[in-house]
Amino acid sequence: MKIEEIILNNFTLKYPIERLAPLEQVLFLDIETTGFSAAKSQLYLIGCAFYSEGNWHIKQWFAQSSEEEPELLKAFFTFSKNFSYLLHYNGNTFDLPYLKQKAALYNFPYNFNGFEGIDIYKRIAPYKNFLKLPNCKLKTIEYFLGIEREDTYTGGELINVYKDYLTSHDYNLYHILLLHNADDMKGMLEVLPILSYYDMFNNSLKARKVQANYYNDIHGIPRKELLMKLVFSSSLPVAVTAMAKGCHFKGEGHEGTLIIPIYEEELKYFYANFKDYYYLPTEDTAIHKSIASFVDKEYREQAIASTCYTRKFSSYLPQWKIMVEPFFKREYKSNELFFELTDDIKKDRQLFSDYASHVLNVMAMQP
Repeated sequence: MKIEEIILNNFTLKYPIERLAPLEQVLFLDIETTGFSAAKSQLYLIGCAFYSEGNWHIKQWFAQSSEEEPELLKAFFTFSKNFSYLLHYNGNTFDLPYLKQKAALYNFPYNFNGFEGIDIYKRIAPYKNFLKLPNCKLKTIEYFLGIEREDTYTGGELINVYKDYLTSHDYNLYHILLLHNADDMKGMLEVLPILSYYDMFNNSLKARKVQANYYNDIHGIPRKELLMKLVFSSSLPVAVTAMAKGCHFKGEGHEGTLIIPIYEEELKYFYANFKDYYYLPTEDTAIHKSIASFVDKEYREQAIASTCYTRKFSSYLPQWKIMVEPFFKREYKSNELFFELTDDIKKDRQLFSDYASHVLNVMAMQP
């Protein structure tokens, strides 16, 4: 077994990793194998990245033959005991199950129970469409962030390279194999700023400025929209724009702009306990039975769920789950929900911060 260690002198993370875990308790992991099945393929390289004595390090354990596979496992799991947090890229799907199955094949008592796991891929994958990414492979994220790598191989292409190495022990092949893994490890460190988008959707954001804006649409019809200036806890490494559900978003650095249509129309509020109400067809409204005694029976009827409402003309904002009550609808069976833009709500800056987060998450889930 060969062991290599690289010190990344003067390398600085561009993401506050302390938000994930204490710096010196974090271990990044990536493995190289000759296949997907632990029982039918060989584990030939384990790579790790960690912070120690003021620098980031990459450590690699390399098997020069299949007989050295158990030695790799022992060396890695012994080393990993010094850490509490395991960071990886889609490791929940491949790397971790593979290593656990390999350990079981050798009857080694190794597992990852003592680690807090953080999968970078799992955190960013839900926002693939929002970021306009074709996929969330590590190299795709590197390209999105403008990160260049020296290695040009895929993991699949390296299987034959490793097989050639087993027969030739050519140093150039050895270098190619280690370079690919080292670039993956360094790439994982360099793509951490991608988590700023995860933070935008999952951590508190602040609505710094909220105002109504008036304009004429392409048909010359006067329209009204809500304009929110947002501040993010993490700086976005690449400017992004999105449009969905009639809303527009632009984010760059620590700031963003969110535009949401304001609807000025008559909507309906539906009472839940319709059995306690009469519906007045001529008035097109429902009133409680306790005050309906003055209405002649011929002008009232028992309300049902779809007729148990009151109407109100006002300014409304859309919501895609009930986050502000009372909520209004156009019709009983409509899935569109709204809340009234009242004077009290206009003064509630925290509500607008929460509402901005709600709208962004809805936009992110659009195909």
